[in-house]
Amino acid sequence: MKSQDISRRNFLRKATWSGAALTLAAYIPANSQAVRLIINPISDESQQGTELMSWISIRRTGKVILMCNRSEMGQGTFQALPQMLAEELEVALDDVEIVFAPANPAKYGPQPQEGSFSVRGWAPRLLRAGACAREMLIETAAAEWNVSKNDCYAENGTIIHRKTLNTLPYGALVEKAAKLKPPAEVILKKRSEYKIIGKSVPRKDIPLKTNGTALFGLDKKLPGMKYAVIERGTRFRETIKSFDDTETRKVPGVTHVFKVSRPVFSQYCEGVAVVADSLWAAMQGRKSLKVDWNDPDFRLPDTTSLENQMRGNLQKIGSHPRFEAEYEQCTQKLEASYETPYQSHSCMEPLNCIADVRADYIQIWGPIQEANWIQADLSQRFNIPIEQVAVHMTFLGGGFGRKAFPDYPYEAAFISKEIQAPVQVVWTREDDMTAGPFRPGAFYSLKGGLDAQGRIHAFQANTATQWIGQEWSPTPSGSPDAAGYNTGDFEGLLPPYRLGIQHYSFGGAGIHSPIPVMWWRSVYASTHGFACESFIDELAHLAGKDPMAFRRAHLPAPRYQALIDRMTELTGWQSRGKNQGWGVAFTECFTGICGHAVKVMRNAEGKVRIEKVVALMDCGWYVNPDTIRAQVEGSIVMALGAATIHATTFKDGKAVQENFDTYPMPRIADIPPIEVHIMENDEKPGGVGEPGLPPFAPALANAIFDLTGRRIRRLPFSLDEIS
Repeated sequence: MKSQDISRRNFLRKATWSGAALTLAAYIPANSQAVRLIINPISDESQQGTELMSWISIRRTGKVILMCNRSEMGQGTFQALPQMLAEELEVALDDVEIVFAPANPAKYGPQPQEGSFSVRGWAPRLLRAGACAREMLIETAAAEWNVSKNDCYAENGTIIHRKTLNTLPYGALVEKAAKLKPPAEVILKKRSEYKIIGKSVPRKDIPLKTNGTALFGLDKKLPGMKYAVIERGTRFRETIKSFDDTETRKVPGVTHVFKVSRPVFSQYCEGVAVVADSLWAAMQGRKSLKVDWNDPDFRLPDTTSLENQMRGNLQKIGSHPRFEAEYEQCTQKLEASYETPYQSHSCMEPLNCIADVRADYIQIWGPIQEANWIQADLSQRFNIPIEQVAVHMTFLGGGFGRKAFPDYPYEAAFISKEIQAPVQVVWTREDDMTAGPFRPGAFYSLKGGLDAQGRIHAFQANTATQWIGQEWSPTPSGSPDAAGYNTGDFEGLLPPYRLGIQHYSFGGAGIHSPIPVMWWRSVYASTHGFACESFIDELAHLAGKDPMAFRRAHLPAPRYQALIDRMTELTGWQSRGKNQGWGVAFTECFTGICGHAVKVMRNAEGKVRIEKVVALMDCGWYVNPDTIRAQVEGSIVMALGAATIHATTFKDGKAVQENFDTYPMPRIADIPPIEVHIMENDEKPGGVGEPGLPPFAPALANAIFDLTGRRIRRLPFSLDEIS
């Protein structure tokens, strides 16, 4: 396999949903004439599997092994990707074993788990891969019987001859089938013919997670493995002046204490590693460590100064002459500002990673979200060929973008090389919450004008935030982006609004800060959506129009009209009762469209409470509806916390919130009834894991206005303070 054959650009081009024939070069053995056995601990040769292609191995017993090349952090990829393979391969999931694929972009293609890309990006290829494998098995059986392959079909892991009803199981055919050249073209099933796809098939990882046999990062152990924790600076980018490990080395089990550096984008953060025979000993040794830190050579950030920067930079963006001219012609005008905070990822499973570094290879095990990136990063930093860097994914206890970052695997590899032994590095909850990276806060100024008919004539959205892309620059710019206007996308805002709004403009300004920031579930849409859909609601009120009807008038595309029709039906929108507030919002990101409608009422004490959330997901073609519902429910819970409960604030150059006592999560009693519905259409597959989050905050804010007349323009807010 030549590396250029599976370049990211070529892969994305060839893997599009509408692509014609499949080239299976990336999914078969490099030497297509060879039969390769998968490496596994099974000693019985009859239990070993013949690799039919990179994704599929079949044992002689007929057991099918399907590879999952993406990480599983609760979103259902572990089931969804093999479910697509199994559909076209004609095997039941009960007869399938699912195995995580190691990092290998030449064999499995790009493996990052981000952008809600798993189903929408891999569906075309996996369906065709399963169909190709099926056809190779049919061709082999036909040759065995000396009949036409057109007279044979596959069902439940068996090839059947229509005329004689002779059968051959896959296990008896796979070795010969693996020597065939995959077909250049295959006919995929019609959607009406699906047996597995589109069905709520029980997930195969749930029993493992229920009975405790699922392997998460913290569960993995290696012979002779040490444990390490790191004393980190409490303030961002602190450097070590000196440290005293006298008392630390007295702790039984402590074996090593030394300085480490962790790469954070273009910078390094220093710390002191404490290595021991047990995690407990390492943690106790860390408590006894005395570290003297140098004062940072920059102004220490705090929340007040960050917010003042964002507010100030919004004013520096300037005006766009053409937009301003159209805005001045509007008969009614409105301006509003919205503010959203920094947030922590706070995965339930803190960061951890195992590394075993030798002179000529590196092995990594852990909750890895970006296997390819981490593999390439370690290869470059340690000057070891990339094919000698093995990255093994375990289950993840949440990710949300944080576990895509290569800093924690680098720490483990650095320490392993230093002590010449395998080591597991474990971050404490306090490490995880205070070191970052964080979701950046974002402030917005919006302007909108209506024409004489009450339609939006001009719409402007400006943002001031700590741009994620600037983190890769050694000297991030703190100046506003004066030329930040564009007529392209504004992540989170429905693209069809551009068809229904004549004049629009989007602008942005960056701020300078040593605080590390990166992706957080739905990225910019999590804050853009709040500002834009709240403002759309305000414009509807200015126009004297019903919020749902107002959106319908500005979203002329049939797909969005159908979405609004369905939401109107599900909520009984036209017959809403008194003494209740309803809010609605629609957002789009990563090609997934989602609408939320929130119902609020006052309780006996006069406090506003959420009575119900109705979510409507349009992700086009989909695999497992139960997984979609679970993803949207989880997104709503996460969005509820970010809107009404928690935020990360800063003081004296460090994060204030260190654990769940000051960064509380929503509890069961906080969660309202949630209905999740799925649009049925023939659109291409879209994202789910991230698009389900952004509409909640604006829908809730709009519902509160409907009930109380009070606009919510700053997050988070407390429901207890709304009356």
